[in-house]
Amino acid sequence: MPLTEPYDDHLPQEDPVALDGAVGNPDDNVVTDTSGASDPTTDDGPTAEPEPTLPEPVRQRIVTLTAAVLPTLPTDEVPVPLRRVAKFAPNRRARLGAPVIAAQLTADPLFRQRVTARVLSDAGDLGAAVVEGTAPAAADPVEVAALAYLARPRGWRGLIDASGAAVRAEADSAVVAELVREAEQRATRAEHDRAVARVEAEKLRDELARVREELGQLREESRQVARTLRETQARERKATELLATERGRAARASADVDAELRRARARLAEAEAAAGVARASAKEARSVDDARLWLLLETIGQAAVGLRRELALDPVDKLPADFVADAFAEQPGTAPAGPAARARDTDDPARLDQLLALPRAHLVVDGYNVTKRGFGEMSLEQQRKRLITGLGGIAAQTGDEVTVVFDGAERMHGLPPAPRGVRVLFSRKGETADELIRRLVRAEPAGRPVVVVSSDREVADGVRRHGAYPLGADSLLRRLARS
Repeated sequence: MPLTEPYDDHLPQEDPVALDGAVGNPDDNVVTDTSGASDPTTDDGPTAEPEPTLPEPVRQRIVTLTAAVLPTLPTDEVPVPLRRVAKFAPNRRARLGAPVIAAQLTADPLFRQRVTARVLSDAGDLGAAVVEGTAPAAADPVEVAALAYLARPRGWRGLIDASGAAVRAEADSAVVAELVREAEQRATRAEHDRAVARVEAEKLRDELARVREELGQLREESRQVARTLRETQARERKATELLATERGRAARASADVDAELRRARARLAEAEAAAGVARASAKEARSVDDARLWLLLETIGQAAVGLRRELALDPVDKLPADFVADAFAEQPGTAPAGPAARARDTDDPARLDQLLALPRAHLVVDGYNVTKRGFGEMSLEQQRKRLITGLGGIAAQTGDEVTVVFDGAERMHGLPPAPRGVRVLFSRKGETADELIRRLVRAEPAGRPVVVVSSDREVADGVRRHGAYPLGADSLLRRLARS
C-alpha cells in the first residue's frame, strides 16, 4: 500500500529535516534545518501535492528501517499503536507490524521525523548524500528511495521516481534474462531432441532392415510349411486307406476271437465240474491228514510233558539274553554246532514279519546302525527314543523278545524306562555293540529263531555263522513306518 502524508516541509520550524545530514539535539530526537531551504510555496500557504506511488521493494524497505529503530526510541515517543509492535522479536516486527507501521508513518509526521533522525544517523554518508538531494551512482536505488521518502529533501520525489525506474529496469532485466535462459534451454532441448531423433531414426532403419530379413525368412518357412502340409495330407490319405483295411481285418479277427471264447467257456465249464469233483476228493483226503496231524501233535505234546516231568525242570525267570546283559558276556564261548545259516540277508519287511511270527522269536537290533540310516538328522537322544518307542510297539504286537544294543561310548544315564518287552543294552568300555550282538546270538539255544537287524556286513556274516537270521536296517525301518 502506498504511504501518503502531507509534504512535511510545512511542519513547524522547530522540527524540520536537516538537508546537510547533521543530526539535531539527541534529547529531542529531531534534526535542525541549518540551511532554511524548503519547497516553494504559494503566497496563500503551502501547496499540497499528491504522494507518489512507492514501488513494493521501497515500501518494504521503509517498513524494515522503521521496525529496526522502534526499540531504540523512548516509550513516550513511540505511538500507542506501535508500542506493542516494538516488543516483537526482530524477525517478526517488520513482518507482522507492517500495516500498523505504514499507517503510522502516513498519519504521524512527527513520528516519521524521529524515525528519520535515527535512520539517517545509521546510514552515514549515504544518508548525508540523500539529504543533500543527491545519490551515489553505486548506491542501491531502493535504499536511496527509502531514505529520501523518510528525509523528504529537495527533489525527493525524483529520487523515488528514479528508484522506481531502476527497480522496474531490474525487473525487466530479470524477465529478459529469464526469457533468454528459457530460450537457451528450449534450444538445448531441441538440439537434444534432434540428436535423440537421429539416433531413433538409425535404430528404426536397422529395425526395418531386420524386419525385412525376418519377413524373407518367414516367407521361405511358409513355402516349406505348405510343401510339408501337402506331403502330410498325402500320407493322411494313405493312412486312411490302410485304416479301413485294418478295420476289416480286425472285424474278422474279432469274430474269430468270439468263436474261440465260446469254445474256451465250454472247456472252462467242463474244467470247473472236474475241479468240483477234485475238491470233494481233496477235502476227504485233507480230513484224513488233519486227523493224522492232530494225533502226531498230541503224541509230541504228551512226550514233551513227560520229558519235562522226567527232567524236573523248574520255570525260569530269565532268558538267555538276560544273562548276557548282566555279565556283558565276559567269557565268550563257542557257539554250538548248528545250521550254517537260517536265512539270507534281505530288506523286505514281509520277511521280518514272517520271522517274527515264529514261536518264541528273539529280535536283536543294532541301534545306531538303524537310527543313523533312518533318521540321522536327529540328535542321538531323539534317535534312541524314537527307535525304542517303535520297538515297544512291535513287542506289544508280536509278543516276541526284543533287545536293542547301543555303543557304550554314547551311553546316557537316567534314561526313561524301556517299554514292556524291550531290553536296552549299552556295550562296555573297550567293547563294541557288534561284539555284544554276537555274544547275545551265541547265548541262545540251538533251534530258537533269532533275528538280527543290522546293515553292517561284518555283523550279518558273524551272526549268520551262529545260526541267526540277519536282516538289513531298511526292513525294520519300513516295518516301523508301516506301524
